[in-house]
Amino acid sequence: MTRVLVVAEPKSFFLGADVHEYLVAHGTPPDPVARALIEATAGLGAVSGMQVAPEQGAFLTVVTRLVGARRAIEVGTFTGFSALSIARGLPADGLLICCDVSEEWTSVGKPYWLDAGVADRIDLRIAPAIETLRAIHDDASFDLAFIDADKPSYAAYYEELVRLVRPNGLILVDNVLWGGAVVQPDVSDPNTEAIRAFNDMVAADPRVDAVMLPLSDGVTMLRKR
Repeated sequence: MTRVLVVAEPKSFFLGADVHEYLVAHGTPPDPVARALIEATAGLGAVSGMQVAPEQGAFLTVVTRLVGARRAIEVGTFTGFSALSIARGLPADGLLICCDVSEEWTSVGKPYWLDAGVADRIDLRIAPAIETLRAIHDDASFDLAFIDADKPSYAAYYEELVRLVRPNGLILVDNVLWGGAVVQPDVSDPNTEAIRAFNDMVAADPRVDAVMLPLSDGVTMLRKR
């Protein structure tokens, strides 16, 4: 079997490297453009851990296509692998708005968006994400949203995205298991507490149907009712 592992360690805290490699190999693996972006991000050092896992990239592309998304929005772009994955699931005239505060990190992904032929589908907006979201007034006009940004702001981003996503649209949220810390009572740092509070909030929110998936570091899928 051709080896496809392109990260040193799986982000899934409950998967070993061998099982993770098998999992990636038996889905749609990263193509050369995606692999090159993953490897370029790995060259940044420890901060590269903020990138979504290869299997999440495949998941994002499939889900974008499944819902027939034409308009999507993500909060937290980092070096652009999640944006690449979502944009590839959009039709040629689709739109993905990317919200991030870093010109430096997002600039890493731009050449790969071009190489993949999806740069014209991506509208990158460099500003605090909550400001970008609040400036969008076309309610219920997005088919898909993805949150993968600063954890204490998850609830605020979510509230804006519930407004922006259409009925039957999806909101996907990353890192909801936070390396298993969410169930460790002796862990009480601000990020962990924020994720716990967010998870409790969306599980009880009557505006959505929710399922938490053990994908990578945990992904919650929310369908707006």
